[in-house]
Amino acid sequence: MNALLSVSDKTGIVEFAQALHALGIRLLSTGGTAKLLAESGLPVTEVAEVTQFPEMLDGRVKTLHPKVHGGLLARRELPAHMAALKEHGIDTIDLLVVNLYPFEATVAKAGCTLADAIENIDIGGPAMVRSAAKNWKDVGVVTSADQYDAVLGELKAAGKLSDKLRFALSVAAFNRIAQYDGAISDYLSSIQFDEAKLSESYVPERALFPGQSNGIFTKIQDLRYGENSHQQAALYRDLHPAPGSIVTGVQLQGKELSYNNIADADAAWECVKSFKLPACVIVKHANPCGVAVGTSALEAYSKAFQTDPTSAFGGIIALNRPVDGAAAQQIAKQFVEVLMAPDFTPEALEVFKAKANVRLMKIALPASGGATAWEQGRNLMDAKRVGSGLLLQTADNHELQLPDVKVVTLKQPTQEEMQDLMFAWKVAKYVKSNAIVFVKGGMTMGVGAGQMSRLDSARIASIKAQAAGLSLQNTVVASDAFFPFRDGLDVVVDAGATCVAQPGGSMRDQEVIDAANERGVAMVFTGVRHFRH
Repeated sequence: MNALLSVSDKTGIVEFAQALHALGIRLLSTGGTAKLLAESGLPVTEVAEVTQFPEMLDGRVKTLHPKVHGGLLARRELPAHMAALKEHGIDTIDLLVVNLYPFEATVAKAGCTLADAIENIDIGGPAMVRSAAKNWKDVGVVTSADQYDAVLGELKAAGKLSDKLRFALSVAAFNRIAQYDGAISDYLSSIQFDEAKLSESYVPERALFPGQSNGIFTKIQDLRYGENSHQQAALYRDLHPAPGSIVTGVQLQGKELSYNNIADADAAWECVKSFKLPACVIVKHANPCGVAVGTSALEAYSKAFQTDPTSAFGGIIALNRPVDGAAAQQIAKQFVEVLMAPDFTPEALEVFKAKANVRLMKIALPASGGATAWEQGRNLMDAKRVGSGLLLQTADNHELQLPDVKVVTLKQPTQEEMQDLMFAWKVAKYVKSNAIVFVKGGMTMGVGAGQMSRLDSARIASIKAQAAGLSLQNTVVASDAFFPFRDGLDVVVDAGATCVAQPGGSMRDQEVIDAANERGVAMVFTGVRHFRH
């Protein structure tokens, strides 16, 4: 058996090659890999010796040769193929071990030049991988170090690879080539080419949206059904998911998550991890129906639940602090579909053993201080399918800062009101538009979501607060977009609000400001809206 090894990432390759050699497998290799194996005391034959053609063009041409591809592509069961190999003195290659030039890592570096990017486009590697993967019935193709153990396990046990493993390796190989080519396409089609600046040190400007979008996702699992029972569904994740994102979570107990569970859980998790204080978010049908901060997970949950106990029934709960026994005892009193937290104490897990259907999800929060959206556990882009098309936009990662808030009324918000306004504004960002959020004391008192009219959202928030037995007197209100007329302001003030946050930007802003002054309430403009459809 012959194995050809040619890897860019040499992690574990020496140990793998040693194990292959111990099994009596002949080692072929190229360039730096051959040198490393030889220095490790392994008998290795260089590909140039096999092809009788030297590596050339700074290593750009070394494996693009019939004695390589013939050995990979020949079908062993076809006499004509085997006769052709014999006629031309070509040996079969039974195992190919290749990982590709680090193109993705190269272009991810700040200041990457076009020349560096181009030089890291692998040619020979993908060509060999495709040849081996196409001929999967006869050739095993290894494209990642995490496949080494499985390959060695079968070789040691049976002296060969099973059809099942060879096919799985082939699929993984073609997936890797698709990822690689997609990354190259994304990069090159995003370049704003400037011929006047072209040089070896040219660092091109890149468009945020490339000429071709090649989003690559890997399947985590098939789901029982989609949004409705007649629809089919599956969950996929990014190749490199952001730390602290929903797809990085581990389910500790409960039934399999459904399509709707996952969508609602994502809405809850994205909202709760935006708070620094202990916080709880309860979501129903993708809208927060109760949000609060407190001194502990228990207090945050207890306050959030008060906002809308009816909607909280069968809801999704997310906390940004570990769930302890006390919090678990309280949460277990209600019917909950999914409970998410960074961790669960043994006492909490014991409580939920009696609630076997409750889905517990443990998700690590992203590390604080991340510089990029990815490091902060956020999506860089959002996507929405439309008829035969795709809408792409940068994700709404805007975080309102206190210095950005502009008081536009005669009355100034108190320190407590301003603190609640910032809280309400953060919640409104995660509520479907038109969004109206009443808050007092770090707790949502009424939420109006997803109505065609902002007036209706405000009225619904009041109705929900009344149904929950909560008073809206002396609350603050956040509106995700401006009030086009004063009537919306009048509704929330009539309900009891004393302070309002809205983006501003309407041609009737002054009319609404005058109305606020007339009603004796404070109002601030944030300068940014948060439509969420």
